Amino acid sequence: MLKWAIIFAVVALIAGAFGFTGIAAGAAGIAKFLFVLFLVIAAIFVVLALLGVGAVNSIMK
Repeated sequence: MLKWAIIFAVVALIAGAFGFTGIAAGAAGIAKFLFVLFLVIAAIFVVLALLGVGAVNSIMK
């Protein structure tokens, strides 16, 4: 997901440099959304790891 956010950010930069402002704004919006989604999912995984939820917890029982 982070890879796609970076790709859309690069597309937005290139489109903006060539003057395609509509395409640049759309790609930048998608890049922002994907990056925020990546951060939320990463934060959830960090919290789950700190709580010990996962395969290690089920093996120790």
